[in-house]
Amino acid sequence: MDGTTYNVKIWKISVYKGKRKTTHTVRWELDGKEWRAPFDTFPLADAFRSELVGATRRGEAFSLATGRPVSHQSRASRMNWYDFAVQFADAQWDQTAGNSRKNTAKALMATTVALLLRQPTAFKPVDVRTALREFAFNTRRREEVPPEVAAILKWVERNTHSMAVWEDPVKVEALLRVVDTRLDGKRAAAWSVKRTRRILNVAMEYAVKHQILLANPLPKGRGATPSTSKALDRRALINPHRMARILDRIRRRPRGGRRLHAYFATVYYTGPRPEEAAAMYVEDFLLPAEDAEDQWCEVVIHTATPEVGRNWTNDGEIHEVRGLKGRATDDTRVVPGPPALTKVIREHIRKENLKPGDRMFQGENGGIIAGSVVRRAWLTARKAELTEREGESPMGRRIYDIRHTRLTKWLNDGIPPAQVAYWAGNSVAVLLTFYANCIEGQLPELKRRMEAQGDLPELPEGGLTTLENFSAYSPRPPTETR
Repeated sequence: MDGTTYNVKIWKISVYKGKRKTTHTVRWELDGKEWRAPFDTFPLADAFRSELVGATRRGEAFSLATGRPVSHQSRASRMNWYDFAVQFADAQWDQTAGNSRKNTAKALMATTVALLLRQPTAFKPVDVRTALREFAFNTRRREEVPPEVAAILKWVERNTHSMAVWEDPVKVEALLRVVDTRLDGKRAAAWSVKRTRRILNVAMEYAVKHQILLANPLPKGRGATPSTSKALDRRALINPHRMARILDRIRRRPRGGRRLHAYFATVYYTGPRPEEAAAMYVEDFLLPAEDAEDQWCEVVIHTATPEVGRNWTNDGEIHEVRGLKGRATDDTRVVPGPPALTKVIREHIRKENLKPGDRMFQGENGGIIAGSVVRRAWLTARKAELTEREGESPMGRRIYDIRHTRLTKWLNDGIPPAQVAYWAGNSVAVLLTFYANCIEGQLPELKRRMEAQGDLPELPEGGLTTLENFSAYSPRPPTETR
């Protein structure tokens, strides 16, 4: 039988006692190659070793690819990777949002290209990637595949490895190196690698659940994926004077400037995610009476409309309507808006003749404001108001940096992190981890507090020469000697 052997040696269970736990490892050898299987307890290791011994006594062959008896083999060799990837994409479609669907398709596309048995000669590589990403792994569009794309997908189906490739650790390691490499030969960004590995991990767990693989083959633990910093780069924060000039530049745009100014002012003063601001209606702004002394308003945030693209939503719309990120479907939060925002919103409602039930920030045709319009307005104003050096820096490079600037200002103003986390729609742990590098301006007050608490007491002139003096100045009494 190809790929199998009867030359098997099974050794005793080795025990390693570490600081945190004890590991029991079963070791055996096939044609001179050593295999290992670690277990947390001796009974588990002994049971597995007994299975190996039983297989040798029955005269059963062992697979050189998996190291296990052939009776332990999975269904991997009987399933094509392409077929599995399509099945997995379909299983994920109804469970994930539009952007997650898009990212899953990208990860599966890159993996499929890496698993091709040969490079295409009748098709361009870019056409193969497009066919996989836009049709093969897109559940909604697969039924409308053009004939030329269908030909590409049939070729891919015939020319991909079986799932058995994931049972060989050496091949898995080589495959991941290819997937983590960009088209220009450079390694992909750390965040991109982590996202791809996360998606592939879900795919492998799906394969295990459906008994296609015996175990998840992807590496685990420290070093399995590149490290990424969770802290915000403080250089991305926007200087208040620059922000004021950028907002004014946007307001003076000849086409839709006032509408865009109200949108950006809302993001700056109340810190919603851009897709949350785009989903706001007139009644979500609770404005005070015009003759009220306190001119603060309140903004109710309850919905998000991320821009996904027509190909990745269930209804074919560009935007996807969903609840707040990481929250229950009907969850809301209320954020205070300063008088400056109250003035902007009042003027915006009056100029646009808006009524309850209308979207607060509309596109030219009355629908959801387009992300492309928002990005173009921001980047144009940013380029005009920043110096050349500032323009090359991370300052305000993304619209999301406006939110980062507001959350950081709240923290630097001394507002309790729990309150900022509620306004931001984050957990306290995520908030402090992400913005820890940007908290500043509180060091003088912290120094005064530390000085007030004192450090070491004043010592007597002669020093601590007696047991009585030591007891008086020591933070805890000395241990009594016998």
